[in-house]
Amino acid sequence: MHSPDHTQYTLRLQLPDETATANLGGQLAPLLFPGMVVWLEGGLGVGKTTLVRALLRALGHRGSVRSPTYTLVEIYVISRIYWYHFDFYRFNLPEEFVDAGLGEYFRGDCVCLVEWPQKAVGYVPPADLAVLLQMAENGRVGEVVAYSEEGKRCLSELRSHWPVVAN
Repeated sequence: MHSPDHTQYTLRLQLPDETATANLGGQLAPLLFPGMVVWLEGGLGVGKTTLVRALLRALGHRGSVRSPTYTLVEIYVISRIYWYHFDFYRFNLPEEFVDAGLGEYFRGDCVCLVEWPQKAVGYVPPADLAVLLQMAENGRVGEVVAYSEEGKRCLSELRSHWPVVAN
């Protein structure tokens, strides 16, 4: 869903197992701040919810973290910041985003983590950062792509912690 003209703002990561995916979530957690929208892209079972679970745990959340496949959004309040975890997998039409009244969640005082954003294309706000997870021969490969100045700052910090995977 992200465009190739942002290659200078892309970080490719080798994620050999679930622990590595969780580590990515833990590294991203302190880099995100209110007002940011993060798209989580990739097929079923590639680790999008695992990444969100690790991210929220790194921020101090101790309760359960469920996939919002059926509820559309799960809400977490951590340190007075609202973290909204969306999953649009079950959308048949992008307009369902509007019908469900989800636009009101995307505000400057919260962080929005969005699985399956392509199912609400044209309605879901643009990403500051996108994380694309794909199955690979040795686990998974992740791409983190920055689309805004805030996203570029996050990506720059993240880059200092991870080795880059050759294309």
